[in-house]
Amino acid sequence: MSEAEKPGNWEREILEKVALAAVREQRSARRWRIFFKLLSLALLSVLIYYVLNWNGANNIDLHGKHTALVELKGTISPNEVNADQIIDGLDDAFKDKDTQGVILRINSPGGSPVQAGQIYDEMMRLRQKYPKIPLYVVVDDICASGGYYVASAADRIYVDKASLVGSIGVLMDGFGFTGTMDKIGVERRLLTAGANKGFLDPFSPANPQQVAYAKQMLEQIHRQFIQAVRTGRGNRLKETPDMFSGLVWTGAESIKLGLADGLGSTDYVAREIIHAKKIVDFTPQEGFADRFAKHFGVALAKNINPLAMMDMKIH
Repeated sequence: MSEAEKPGNWEREILEKVALAAVREQRSARRWRIFFKLLSLALLSVLIYYVLNWNGANNIDLHGKHTALVELKGTISPNEVNADQIIDGLDDAFKDKDTQGVILRINSPGGSPVQAGQIYDEMMRLRQKYPKIPLYVVVDDICASGGYYVASAADRIYVDKASLVGSIGVLMDGFGFTGTMDKIGVERRLLTAGANKGFLDPFSPANPQQVAYAKQMLEQIHRQFIQAVRTGRGNRLKETPDMFSGLVWTGAESIKLGLADGLGSTDYVAREIIHAKKIVDFTPQEGFADRFAKHFGVALAKNINPLAMMDMKIH
């Protein structure tokens, strides 16, 4: 009698086959679970990519007459709301054949005078290039300093009665740590080639000559700001002694001073002023990689150059 024919052997072989089949089935099921997990992860990654890189203007049906909208929301700076982003949106808005008017909706406390000036210049250029397409600014909560610098280039400015408008001034802020360093026994060792290379270094005592020079620069930028407002607003301005002092006014008061033209929301201006109720958003949206690169670049610059720790704003 063979081993396979012995009593009990055939039952063992069947059990072994069943067990092996179960193991193979478990392995197959595990591979499929891994496959579906990887597939789900891939789909999620694609979804996140498109959400982070979504551009509303490129995904909306632009057929038909409409009001073009560009949002300026936040601090005006290279690593937050930058000139290139706003300019691209405005350019696309004006180029579209169905655009009846453009609204730049601003909710900004200000920021870089350079970035604000670049947006201002582009708005002036677009108004000349497309004289039949009006460019209006609509203010949400705040349109101050650099935000108002930009707004003054529009054909008209519309505000809410409680909006904050103005703050036509320039500042350069930073910190001085010399007293703290003395208390904890830290010595600053700054080596430079060039008498002013460590300009306004926060870890060194203030240099009166450098402070005076910085104030001269601020005065120059302030005069540029004032001239931009006067050019943009023209004879609508009712100048007062404190108009360019850095004060801020409510929307209702800003109309009386000629800093704004009237009360109105985005929908109101599109419907009643431009007469194109449909609104198409042309605001470009940056992807995650772009935002990360900008923040990383700014952090790196501040670690390399002490002057980068000084923050000049039109606030």
